Order: sequence, then C-alpha cells, then structure tokens
Amino acid sequence: MTQTGTDDAVVLERHGEIAVVRFNRPDRLNAFTDEMCYRLIEIFDETDADDDVRAVVLTGTGRAFCAGADLAAGGDTFALDDDPATGGAPADTGGQVTLRIYRSLKPVIAAINGPAAGVGVTMTLPADIRIASEAAKFAFVFTRRGIVPEACSTWFLPRAVGISTAVEWTVGGKTVSATEALERGLVRELVPTDQVLDRALGVARELVSGTSPVSAALTRQLMWRMLGASGPEVAHKAESIGVYVRGASDDAREGVDSFLEKRDAKFPNRVSEGLPDLFE
Repeated sequence: MTQTGTDDAVVLERHGEIAVVRFNRPDRLNAFTDEMCYRLIEIFDETDADDDVRAVVLTGTGRAFCAGADLAAGGDTFALDDDPATGGAPADTGGQVTLRIYRSLKPVIAAINGPAAGVGVTMTLPADIRIASEAAKFAFVFTRRGIVPEACSTWFLPRAVGISTAVEWTVGGKTVSATEALERGLVRELVPTDQVLDRALGVARELVSGTSPVSAALTRQLMWRMLGASGPEVAHKAESIGVYVRGASDDAREGVDSFLEKRDAKFPNRVSEGLPDLFE
C-alpha cells in the first residue's frame, strides 16, 4: 500500500489497482468541510487520469465514516454568501462532490466503516456499491437542522430505496440502523467493522478483473445516465453507438481472441486516451 498526504483532511492510498480515498479527520468524526470538498474533486480528477487505477473505494479514518457538515461555525454553519457569478444561491459543496463521483470513469465503492450523517450519507449515493459496518448508522437529519436534503440526494435516494422510503427518511429526519439500511436497499451488505475495507477492496477487484477499462467506464456511464432516460429508445440509441464504436476497437479484437485462445485478455485501449460519446 502507498499513501499520500497523510496530514490532509482527505488521504489518497493505493492498494494495487484500487485507489482508497480516506476521510482523515478522526478527531472530528471526519466532519465535512469545504477543504474536503475541493480535495475530493481533485482526487477524482487524478484517479480518472491514472490508467493504473481501476476502481475507487471511499472510507473513513477512525470510528466514523463522515459525521456530516462540520458545525464549528454554530448557527451560521449553513448561512452562505451569494455566488458572485449569479448573485444567487451558490452550488452546495456536497452536490459538487456527488456530481464528481457520479461522473467518475472508474467504479466507486463506499466502505462505510461507521456513522454517516447528512452529507456523509448523501455523498455515498452515486457510489455503485455501498458496503457497511454492522455498527454503521445513517442519519438523514436535514429537517431537524432546519435545512433540506442536498448533494443531489432528492434524485439519487428515491432511485436507491424507492420514493416512499426516501420521503420517510428525509421528511422525518430519520436515523436509520444498519439493518434497516440493508433491508431497504441502501447498502448491499453488512460486515464486521474491521472487515469493511477489505471486503470493499475484494468487491472492487471482482468488478475490474478481466474487464476492459474503457468498456467498464462506458458501461457505468450508460447505467447511470439511463436512470433518467425518457424511455428504452434512448438506451437503444446509446447502446447501438457503443456496440458500433467498441466493436471495431482493438479491445474487442483482444477480447474475442483471448477467449478463443483460452488466455487472459490484455486490453490495449486506455481511459486516458478519451471515451467515445454515446449520448449524441
């Protein structure tokens, strides 16, 4: 394992082909700050550009995943200045992080090692898979703080758990146990706390083993983008472009040849070289 920026609020680690992004403010239960927002965006830019990174795992240092917004400013925590560019509401920082995770070119797995509150849970919603500690809990406490859900969660959460559960949890400002989160589909599985990261790393490696990086990136884009499609015709058009473009690629030739020759594939195409546009 290699590690960079150990004194930073967010640490980037490398576990072979998997990048681990670790919230690193354990004395504050990894409470979210503007600094963390901008560093997370930088890190996802780095992992997208690095062809040696095949997947990204999000986790926390210490006993919490992320306790939500840092409330050090007290009652003025959520009082924001106008955006100079528009004179109106600034883009919320949780939403900026969530959208960057959504646009990731690598699969993303959340290894939720402990409590996740507010933005600490909403930022996990664009992760492809969420694995949680048996001791984790998820606090959708926005209405109890006099604000509303953020980080694009009013789009993501109903798609993860259904509209009825999403309304119940957010309007009621509910704290959800790990067991209920599993039952309602928020997380894929529960494991002992000391196994959360190892399990997430294992799942990440299963996702990327033997697959074309470019095809994996395009497949992730297709799956997420089609959640908002107006009908299956939109998916048909995008998939047709994808099959046409990728079918003539060196990756496709290698994928078929390696299968026929009964050997592991060595896909030559790289994400950093650019992706075709499937959404014309």
